[in-house]
Amino acid sequence: MESCSQRRLDSLSRHFFQPHQPNQALFPNLLRGIRVIDVEADPVIIGGMVLDIQASPTISAKPRTTTPGKVHYVPGGVARNIAECMSKLGAKPYMISALGLDMAGNMLLEHWRSAGLPMEGIRKHQDIQTSVVCNIFDGDGEVAAGVASVEAIEKFLTSEWIGQFKRNICHAPVLMVDANLSPSALEASCQMAAESSTPVWFEPVSVTKSKRVASVAKYITFASPNEDELIAMANALSGTELFHPIQRDNTGIECPVESLFRKLKQAISVLLEKGIKVVVLTLGSNGVVLCSKEGPGFMKNVLVGTKKPRGFGSQLYKLMTESCPSDRFSNSATSSSKIYPFAIHLPTLPASVARLTGAGDCLVGGTMASLCAGLDVLQSVAAGIAAAKGAVEVESNVPAEYSLAKIAEMMLDVYTPQPKS
Repeated sequence: MESCSQRRLDSLSRHFFQPHQPNQALFPNLLRGIRVIDVEADPVIIGGMVLDIQASPTISAKPRTTTPGKVHYVPGGVARNIAECMSKLGAKPYMISALGLDMAGNMLLEHWRSAGLPMEGIRKHQDIQTSVVCNIFDGDGEVAAGVASVEAIEKFLTSEWIGQFKRNICHAPVLMVDANLSPSALEASCQMAAESSTPVWFEPVSVTKSKRVASVAKYITFASPNEDELIAMANALSGTELFHPIQRDNTGIECPVESLFRKLKQAISVLLEKGIKVVVLTLGSNGVVLCSKEGPGFMKNVLVGTKKPRGFGSQLYKLMTESCPSDRFSNSATSSSKIYPFAIHLPTLPASVARLTGAGDCLVGGTMASLCAGLDVLQSVAAGIAAAKGAVEVESNVPAEYSLAKIAEMMLDVYTPQPKS
């Protein structure tokens, strides 16, 4: 039976970036003698559970008066959305968060309970005012204005609370932290993961909060910024204000991905030089660019050290390894191994947009769930793009369910795009 130490040694970070060589060495348990063999190796997600109030006017909004439209209460929060998406793709995420005993908290807790997901990591107390975000959308599904009340995440999701679940972090195939955490809680979480070689995925959340990466970059395996968050992170990590968002004209013509990459390459390099292993740069309708200083080898290795995938995850793994083997990656996207950093582009998929708020979260959730199922990096991001398409086509942040057949079909479209005529 494989030991806890062996599973840690066979963790994601060691196998994405080095040729696989089974390591038989055994290291002492780092958890002060606590035995952890009874803890399931489930991914751990730490961050916000938020009630989203989404308002969509049916006519153009006018100032100083109300506007007819629809208002929906939707379970939200970056970490919560990612965890829910993962659960619908075969994973069983262990959520660590904080909720109040108020209306918003009760709604979120009941939704979580109905999904049959673990609740032990969710801190519940009458003094907590559950985080709420109110967004007003425009006609294109974009946020036109919003107000966020999320102070409770920083105040109550403390390093002391998170520390109670160190055993779960020790055995997790991957830890995801969102930047809603306070800097101290963020650093404590990453340090716990580092002690057991648990790979860390950092989700920046927003431009302002993405700057919290500065104190934890050396622990991070994956980071998933958008363009603006990338710029903010690069400035925070370099201690300068050298980087600025790309200026675009008003013609409405999309900037080619190759041009975007050239303009953003220096900022990406800062993240990689500061210790982040893989940058998953999201570019909206331009798709995703995967970047690493390790070269193309980091794409090929399958995540090992996880328990055998079950249900949906097992089916997804079987189907995708048959139809999209990892050795076909070189033909699936525009890439260059002759420049630094190594980068590979994956396109987005056409979608009938209803809402855009859950797209990035489901991209991360779909990618992480697929990594936990045993798919390689490229296959997993293709699954994430498919999951994101499902999210933008519904009113909620995460679709009610995913179809295996549709996910696999969309993954194949991303993974092996047709050449342009």
